[in-house]
Amino acid sequence: MPHLSLLSPTGPLTVFEDAGALVAVEWGRADKGAETPLLVEARRQLNQYFDRERQVFDLPLAPQGTEFQRAVWAEMSKIPYGAMATYGELAKTLHSAARAVGGACGKNPIPIIIPCHRVLGQGGRMTGFSGGDGISTKSALLQLEGTII
Repeated sequence: MPHLSLLSPTGPLTVFEDAGALVAVEWGRADKGAETPLLVEARRQLNQYFDRERQVFDLPLAPQGTEFQRAVWAEMSKIPYGAMATYGELAKTLHSAARAVGGACGKNPIPIIIPCHRVLGQGGRMTGFSGGDGISTKSALLQLEGTII
């Protein structure tokens, strides 16, 4: 699977492509990557995001997951840059439970681009984050976006 690694303020990231769409962003460096036009563009847009020059990503995405997970990821994608929502708010929109939404957030294969870092617990409580160094990485992404937490 074509992939490309890049350095970010939250550590090295690797982006993965399949069939012309991004399918994953993972913390860590992967060897023997292959540059494709899409991966080069993803690196460019991520670098712009980290440089505070981009607030919205424009990339083809194909996250693999259940129908419910994809619905949660679609709702998360609607949370604007610098804003936050709670698991409960997303659950209400999806007619589901906050725990189920939290589980889907934790399975998000394309963090940052699908902004699971913008989802907080009840009362704005910082909760788990599956990427990087966990909550400290989530906090760093929110601070990058100018969110006061």
